[in-house]
Amino acid sequence: MKVRYAVALLLTGGAMGAAAVQGIHAQTKPPVYFVFENELTNREGYTKEYVPEAVATIKAHGGRLLAIGKTTTFSGEPAKDSFGILVWDSMEQLEGWFNSPEYRKIRAVGEQYAKYRNIAVPGVAQ
Repeated sequence: MKVRYAVALLLTGGAMGAAAVQGIHAQTKPPVYFVFENELTNREGYTKEYVPEAVATIKAHGGRLLAIGKTTTFSGEPAKDSFGILVWDSMEQLEGWFNSPEYRKIRAVGEQYAKYRNIAVPGVAQ
């Protein structure tokens, strides 16, 4: 009799755990991607004065570099000089970084060396 209770308890616990994991997974929001394409007017100034500080603010605000570098064009106009994709856990987190005093300060420096084109796009739930 005790074995039946132990098996029933084990099966019930396993089912409850699976349901909890499924519920947590369903609540997870897809990430938000920040895509940048910058046309550089002064590569050296951009690389030395803007990039290190900008990357530090991204990381400090929870962003992650997903892709950066030379692009391959399959159709349409080729990308400008600097292209990349950042990923954030939410639009609120991305906006917190973009509007932060730290990033605004370094962005003003970067605008001396580049013309920016930035967009955000929500990810798709998997």
